[in-house]
Amino acid sequence: MTRIPIALWIWYRGGNFRGFQRQAEGPTVQEVLEQGLREAGVPSMGVMPAGRTDKGVHARMQVVSLRQAPQDTPEALVARLASRLPPELGLCVARRPHRSFHAQWSAVGKTYRYRVQLGGTVAPAWQPYVLEAAREPRLAPHEIRPERLAELLGMAVGQRDFVAFHESSSLRKPRTLESATLHELGGGLFELTLRGDAFARYQVRYLVGSALLTAAGGLPEERWRAALESGARIAGLKAPAAGLVLWEVRYPSELDPFTPAERAAPPGLPEGPPFLSAPGG
Repeated sequence: MTRIPIALWIWYRGGNFRGFQRQAEGPTVQEVLEQGLREAGVPSMGVMPAGRTDKGVHARMQVVSLRQAPQDTPEALVARLASRLPPELGLCVARRPHRSFHAQWSAVGKTYRYRVQLGGTVAPAWQPYVLEAAREPRLAPHEIRPERLAELLGMAVGQRDFVAFHESSSLRKPRTLESATLHELGGGLFELTLRGDAFARYQVRYLVGSALLTAAGGLPEERWRAALESGARIAGLKAPAAGLVLWEVRYPSELDPFTPAERAAPPGLPEGPPFLSAPGG
């Protein structure tokens, strides 16, 4: 029987998962999702995400390609699957995409958000989802000025070889960081938003961590600049996974399974941390 492609928008809080990809020691997002799909009557063979997330990383928007029986519908699948998933993993939208759509290979960009507490006290609801600078040995007890952090992040924008900021297991190639901005959420909590065409493994975490380290005075600015401009190796800082959210996956308009309204206000997305937007974000 020929099965029909489907695009599934899922969200998850990553604290209880060992990343997205199935592995010997779970649980992983893929393992739990595939188990739910089997219980919902959908063979899980061929589940393909827009990209892997590492242990502890969250996702407001992770897109998964799979196939379902032609007599089934996306709406019916959502109804069956929702009750078979744990509280930390859920669904927003399911769609029949364009026949050439692929969750990973059709993507033209991603947006990540990272939350960091630069001052004050972390609100209880945010504690599992932020880096508290005062508790990071290489950042404390130095003051990190938000305007200085924003300035350093701005230096990273553009097309370049980010080899100094990702694992050697990722392919070395030019990547474009389209924007890197900083927004205040209140009470000393800040949100860093990085938008680009593609990101290598740990790239966001090394960029964020090393920008924080430079802003704190633990890494000279000339070393930060050299790492950006020539790929010179630095003793950077990989920011903890807990503060990172895969916020959005972008597709060409002719292939995008999801409407602008759904992207602006995802149905079924939980309210509260870590899925809150910055003011105007």
